[in-house]
Amino acid sequence: MSTATVTASVNSPKRPYPLENTRNIGIAAHIDAGKTTLTERILFYTGVIHKIGEVHEGAATTDWMEQERERGITITSAATTAVWKQKSDEGIYKAFQSIPIRINIIDTPGHVDFTAEVERSLRVLDGAIAVFCGVAGVQPQSETVWRQANKYGVPRIAFVNKMDRVGANFENAIKDMRTKLGANAHPILIPLGAEDQLKGQIDVLNAKAIVYSDSDALGSTYQVRDLTPEEKDLADEAKANLFSALADVDEEIANLFLEEKQPTIQQFKAAIRRATIANKFVPVVGGSAFKNKGVQFLIDAVVDYLPSPLDIPPTKATNTDDNTEVTIETSDNQKFCSLAFKLWSDPFVGKLVFFRVYSGSLKKGDTIYNPRTNKRERISRLMQIHADKRTEIEEVFSGDIAAIVGIKDIKTGDTLCSEDLSVQLEPPSFPEPVISMAVEPKTKSDREKLGEALGRLAEEDPTFVVNTNEETGQTIIAGMGELHLEIILDRLKREFNVESNAGAPQIAYRETILAPANGEGKLIKQSGGRGQYGHVILNATPLERGKGITIENKVVGGNIPKDYIPAVRKGIEEACLNGVLGGFIVIDVHFDILDGSYHEVDSSEMAFKMAAIFAVKDALKKAKPIILEPIMSVEVISPEEYQGDIMGDLNRRRGKILSMESKQSATVLKCEVPLSEMFGYSTTVRSLSKGRAAYSMTPSHFEQVPTQIANAILEQKK
Repeated sequence: MSTATVTASVNSPKRPYPLENTRNIGIAAHIDAGKTTLTERILFYTGVIHKIGEVHEGAATTDWMEQERERGITITSAATTAVWKQKSDEGIYKAFQSIPIRINIIDTPGHVDFTAEVERSLRVLDGAIAVFCGVAGVQPQSETVWRQANKYGVPRIAFVNKMDRVGANFENAIKDMRTKLGANAHPILIPLGAEDQLKGQIDVLNAKAIVYSDSDALGSTYQVRDLTPEEKDLADEAKANLFSALADVDEEIANLFLEEKQPTIQQFKAAIRRATIANKFVPVVGGSAFKNKGVQFLIDAVVDYLPSPLDIPPTKATNTDDNTEVTIETSDNQKFCSLAFKLWSDPFVGKLVFFRVYSGSLKKGDTIYNPRTNKRERISRLMQIHADKRTEIEEVFSGDIAAIVGIKDIKTGDTLCSEDLSVQLEPPSFPEPVISMAVEPKTKSDREKLGEALGRLAEEDPTFVVNTNEETGQTIIAGMGELHLEIILDRLKREFNVESNAGAPQIAYRETILAPANGEGKLIKQSGGRGQYGHVILNATPLERGKGITIENKVVGGNIPKDYIPAVRKGIEEACLNGVLGGFIVIDVHFDILDGSYHEVDSSEMAFKMAAIFAVKDALKKAKPIILEPIMSVEVISPEEYQGDIMGDLNRRRGKILSMESKQSATVLKCEVPLSEMFGYSTTVRSLSKGRAAYSMTPSHFEQVPTQIANAILEQKK
């Protein structure tokens, strides 16, 4: 099919940029790898902003929250849009150069506490730039982000940043990608020089050097020249390796390889594009965002190698009427279908719903349908987002990322579609909170405001959970780490004017079972007039870690009428919020609803819900209940002379050392440590190493608590 035919069949004549000239990309990496700095440069070179803002000065465009500017970190993923006219002479889209490329960018946080932002962004993006530090290479959070991208099948380009820093090593960073991430990574733009000698890049395919002018601090002036003999040797070797690597994953290049024919630049680029989109290859670009060297040709690589919405496989959805799989084709001429991936409370316009359009188009005044709630809503305002600025727009098209103002009763992961479509797209999945604390208002007048503010924050952030402890009446907030909860409390004060007192952080323990067991629950109340009757028999079976709570209805013969089964399910889910040992949330258990009985007059949904709760408690008590604790994956990088002290300290914290490797006169320790033992670790590691060691920590899994410690936890709960 010719490009003209594609354009005509899927693009609305009203859309400003055709689908094939659209890129939806994310920028993701370990904390401090330079994601926000890179985003800032992309916005500058594409003409979106006219002054470069620096993260350390609190002036970056996408770090617009006060907390982000104060701390110099990204907390919430920020969406923005840029337009690019390709610089390279050999662009695959040369035929389209009269129409620029529109790039929708989401800058994601690097800190593990805000992993939900990365998760939901990757769910709706078509491609990503994975940023690595040229000195540190692949770091723990880089691995987490890489796994998240693998989960959603997101094609990636790797940008090895900070090549101007002392100790930067491009080859080591690529080696790290291959060994630690299993990536088929090969350079297409090699840094020219390193550390304070970084001058530009070697373009492997075009055999040219891109040299940036020292007199232009903004990096807008560069010269493309021929390679010197040494540079040519480097480029030839890289091109030969590229040829061989592509021959392993691309049929067309494999045939040329066997025939010993050298591919043309266009054939190379087309093959890199195919292999990258198929997630079989990762092109690598080296440079320095902070020193403004190499960003323009990285944007060219985004255009050349990352997919447009037409290049990715059509999205799969579930038909809500009969649970069959439906394919959602990317086209402006299909029925409207989109995924709400983020909610945000805006002080000026109210609730913003960020959504990605997968098919069709949406205009102001149209009505959309939410299959989860069965509700219809009329769209009054549509907005294009640029960090914290909003532009009102009339219409959005397939492949677009935009925001709707003022939709009620919506959650992250909801599908918004045409009334006659009724399908559900797969929502992003989020990890369990690992840390909690009690929070209370400072004054009585703040009590109502606190409940409302926490509700709005929990709506925005799926990894932030609010509940009430039934025994004490306390409000408990739970999240992904100390920093996560600290930011929440800060936002309560600044955005909602709620002063609150918070308790010390508590570990989010969980409960599960080791053996299967049956449970029976009955509710029989007779108090004159209509009574209450519910009777449920069920079986609880342990599941492997990470499976959550699953429920299957196995009732035959109508002993529990079908109308009451949803109430039984609700009772089981509710009972799992308070385990039988310490009242912790129950996870990884499968329940089969086996049998029960009902009364023609006295049975009700409430009675069956209560009977199910009693049955769950009965089963859990018999099923060898245990307490689980969150285990963290910890990596400590320390000078060799402090390695023994640090290992000894980790062992005292019940740490399990997994590996130890030497890296440029430093030792990298990888271990698993219970979260309960890691409070205040940053102070300890600094004092043990005279401030020279650094560590990072990411949630790994839940594991059984040793008996002695479990007894102490239960003693505290009394």
